[in-house]
Amino acid sequence: MSDHANQAHQAADADVHYDVHATEAKWLPVWTELDPFRADDASPKPKRYALTMFPYPSGDLHMGHAEVTAIHDVIARYWRQRGFEVMNPIGWDSFGLPAENAAIVRDEHPATFTYANIETQAESFKRYAVSFDWSRRLHTSDPEYYRWTQWLFLRFREQGLAYRKNSPVNWCPQDQTVLANEQVVDGHCERCGAEVTKRELTQWYFKITDYAQELLDGLDELESTWPARVVTAQRNWIGRSEGAHVDFPVEGRDEPLTVYTTRPDTLFGTTFMVVAADAPLAAELVSDEQRPAYEAYLAQTRKASDIDRLSTERPKTGVDLGVRATNPVTGEKLPVYAADYVLADYGTGAIMAVPGQDQRDWDFAAAFGLPVRRTVQPPEGWEGEAFTGDGPAINSANDEISLDGLPVEQAKRETIAWLESKGFGRGTVNYRLRDWLLSRQRYWGVPIPVVHCEACGEVPVPDDQLPVELPELRGADLKPKGVSPLAAATDWVNVDCPSCGGPATRDTDTMDTFVDSSWYMFRYCSPGLETAPFDSAQVNAWMPCDVYVGGVEHAVLHLLYGRFFTKVLADMGLVDFREPWSSQVNQGVVINQGKKMSKSLGNGVNLGDQLREFGVDAVRLTLVFAGPPEDDIDWADVSPAGSLRFLQRAWRLSGDVTSPAGTAADGGDVALRRTTHRTVADAAELVESRRFNVVVARVMELVNATRKAIDSGPGGADPAVREAAEAVAVLLSLVAPYTAEEMWERLGHEPTVALAGWPEVDESLLVEDSVTAVVQVQGKVRGRLEVAPDISAADLEALALADPAVVRALEGKTVRKVIVREPKLVNIVAS
Repeated sequence: MSDHANQAHQAADADVHYDVHATEAKWLPVWTELDPFRADDASPKPKRYALTMFPYPSGDLHMGHAEVTAIHDVIARYWRQRGFEVMNPIGWDSFGLPAENAAIVRDEHPATFTYANIETQAESFKRYAVSFDWSRRLHTSDPEYYRWTQWLFLRFREQGLAYRKNSPVNWCPQDQTVLANEQVVDGHCERCGAEVTKRELTQWYFKITDYAQELLDGLDELESTWPARVVTAQRNWIGRSEGAHVDFPVEGRDEPLTVYTTRPDTLFGTTFMVVAADAPLAAELVSDEQRPAYEAYLAQTRKASDIDRLSTERPKTGVDLGVRATNPVTGEKLPVYAADYVLADYGTGAIMAVPGQDQRDWDFAAAFGLPVRRTVQPPEGWEGEAFTGDGPAINSANDEISLDGLPVEQAKRETIAWLESKGFGRGTVNYRLRDWLLSRQRYWGVPIPVVHCEACGEVPVPDDQLPVELPELRGADLKPKGVSPLAAATDWVNVDCPSCGGPATRDTDTMDTFVDSSWYMFRYCSPGLETAPFDSAQVNAWMPCDVYVGGVEHAVLHLLYGRFFTKVLADMGLVDFREPWSSQVNQGVVINQGKKMSKSLGNGVNLGDQLREFGVDAVRLTLVFAGPPEDDIDWADVSPAGSLRFLQRAWRLSGDVTSPAGTAADGGDVALRRTTHRTVADAAELVESRRFNVVVARVMELVNATRKAIDSGPGGADPAVREAAEAVAVLLSLVAPYTAEEMWERLGHEPTVALAGWPEVDESLLVEDSVTAVVQVQGKVRGRLEVAPDISAADLEALALADPAVVRALEGKTVRKVIVREPKLVNIVAS
């Protein structure tokens, strides 16, 4: 085709109007009527469960929602095209602080605010064309759902896994509620950012520590299918360590001071003891003379967060408790201090201080003039302070045991054996993980189904009285005050004891919203079931989830809790697997101009504005094409306008096809057919390996190849063109469903393209007749050769050296080396 004719054709092409918004308006009601994504429990097809982390109803959808669901939908739609029965449910994590705080700011009841936002988000998700099964929709704030959250709590309590105790807890002064350790980030509330303090409160806990080792072991199975950083984060949070409990006799006290240490080999270097200032043990040990000083120090300690207390940058402070403990290996009398750099909930709340091998102990010793004794030989020329590396033991002997000269691991083993033989200690495994604090002093959550009776104590609400529904409290002041607003609902609080019938009161705390989200994936399998939290047979048929897509910010919190719940449910005989999510995909963050989007920075990008300007498909395509799923996307560096132009080019192909539907492609343009079949084959491998952006790139190449075939060959009548255009429609259905559906109709097919099936690949068309070998001289491309795929290195080298362009480039030069990477590259080094 001449340049003039080609330009005229392109101009005519441009006149064909593709109205993306009219296309959306056309197909959305069709899909609603067809309901093509409803999962059939009884289907004979192999099952796949695609799960995305469900959203909080805090407002309309934003760019983060757009990214995660676009990525997730590629997988769900691909599996359907490959012939699987796919369950892809949607719901809302509708209890919790974000919704409640937003409602309070707006002076609305949380239920009013929450359910209005759910409807807004639901309509936006539908417009965004995510292939959700809407028949399985759930909301965790519905009584029909949280009835079973309460039922599960009671089953955990029966198993000894839910209990109530008094202890120092993390307190958010802004949200006026306690927080689990996992909800404190750098000493601040992960919800509102306020600096977290400590309070002594009686709270409910789940005994997740009973599953610490299994939670750790399970990561070995998941590390091949979960992101490495999530596996690492969970391993670090669980924090398994091996060491010993060592008993130090304390003067004037029958019970010894027991410490946990990972380095029992350094006992000979222990020159003082430290107890967490806020541990009950410190209050027990302190002498009468030192009590006033200790209590003043305790008040100071309670103002600091755990993160601050553990910082190596803070000056070391403390107070002598006025008692002495005896080192079991040296017999020395050691001073015992209370200090804030030891935490009450780690180990026993006390440590043996070895300043020669621990920098914080060294700093404390320096601040208080305490002795330092090294027990590990530093390297020659060491001029530092505490030496924390490995080396032979030194200064570590008494009349019965000598560790001197031993490497660290052997010294540990011999120390533990000696301690056990003398009754001074025992080998122990310890975990950083602490039990899950689940009480919240807020209104918008699941009421804890327990009543408190003076005669009977804690009494569970009978199953037939569940759910314990939240009182509406409309018009009440729900602002946080340090105690749950439910305490003011006296008609709700005051009840008869289910056990004795006497006066009792309901527990007024509500559950952490992470309890709700620890089991929702099970409920999706039978969302309308009224006799149990889920149908075990259906759960076992669909689960574990084949993929779970969501943010890495949930690496510890939600993902660890969901794994814990699954293991408990397995032990209760309710499910027959122990890990809920077989594989996981993390998405990155959508930023703008190199920074997190912020109104104050003026760099916010509104999803609604982008959809109005470019359409759903262009936004989805842009997000998927921007890079690998886990990478951040800078909206300033991408082009939804360019995506829209590409979609228009793809759409025009379907209008250029003139061969009838069902026409066999045999005999058509062989080069185009090879490109089509290679693209389809590669796309399958790329989706399986989560390289979705490369899939889009390959479809773009196929669109260009098809356009070239139309413009330079027999045009749209070539059956190879139809084959290519249909393949483009099916592949685009993973990313741009509106455009794909419109193409499919124009190609003469009934809706929906989402169920068209993956195009068959002719393996014979994947075999290349020839490949292009690039010839470089001194790193510059000097020639290209069409050669057989199985050409030998010697033959390829000979052809390259004989190529006229290469010969000219080598004139006057001596060939020093020829590097051949058959069949695609020859690199000639000359001088």
